[in-house]
Amino acid sequence: MSRISSISSDPTIRTFAQGAAQSAIRAVANFLAPAVPVPTLTGKHKVYDEKNRFHVPNTKRGLGGRAARIGFDASDANYNCEPNALDFPIDNLEKMEGDQLINMANYGSRLVADVAALAHEKEVLTKGLSAIGAGTDSNFTAASADPVAEIDAAILEVIKAARNGAPVKVLFGATAWLRTKNNTNVKKQLVANQKSAVKAIDLAAFRSLLFSEPECQMSLMVEDVAAEGLDDDIEFLLDDSIIVFASSDNPTTLDPSFMKTFRLDGGWMVPGSYETEDGRGEVLKMDWSEDVEVTNAPAAKRINATDS
Repeated sequence: MSRISSISSDPTIRTFAQGAAQSAIRAVANFLAPAVPVPTLTGKHKVYDEKNRFHVPNTKRGLGGRAARIGFDASDANYNCEPNALDFPIDNLEKMEGDQLINMANYGSRLVADVAALAHEKEVLTKGLSAIGAGTDSNFTAASADPVAEIDAAILEVIKAARNGAPVKVLFGATAWLRTKNNTNVKKQLVANQKSAVKAIDLAAFRSLLFSEPECQMSLMVEDVAAEGLDDDIEFLLDDSIIVFASSDNPTTLDPSFMKTFRLDGGWMVPGSYETEDGRGEVLKMDWSEDVEVTNAPAAKRINATDS
């Protein structure tokens, strides 16, 4: 057995790798598409749309009568947790033994987990924006603009679309939050709400102005949109957009949250190893399976906080 193989199967290494993966998960990705552990790689999940809405079942059962059944049928959608993998090579020239080798494996686990988390967040944001569509434009820099009223209206629409009382949450792009916090009416409302001068406008203070005081977060993820060989063109993925969406704090394959990440239970960041093709080194590999799905597109609204 190779030196990497001997430690990759160690329960301590497996536990560390999965812990590193959990710690690396970006808050925004988990906020918009929370994880749902599933028992198999493929299975059924509910998708809600304008024609197929969430309905609360009647749980009353008469004597001798049958209970209402919940579950899935042929008309429901399938999730498919596709394999994902990343490798961390360790050259044979690095003659490490014992604790040093374990530390290197842990180091590789952290690097792999961080890169995987970035890829996951980009996929979540890309799929979410695609499902919602263009959204509605609103000039948040205008003197008459009232971001609170705009977001409140979206919150009420999302509550009705979800139909199950799931928490409504708000995700700001970086530019959208900048224009919201600098809006004249927002500052006035916060002063009136706090009955004192506002020293700083943060998300915690702003949420107190919104209907139901939803949890608010901001996405700061960027990408280089320039073509290969050209100078960098760094843009925010969410930028001037605001997503108002329904999301259960404990999502399942059945609830009407906007998005979910189906992830094979117990199969998150499983370490292993293999020898390189030339035999000069070994590779610490990490494997996992997941599927990011939009499960209730109507339960999300997009506001574009423009400056014109």
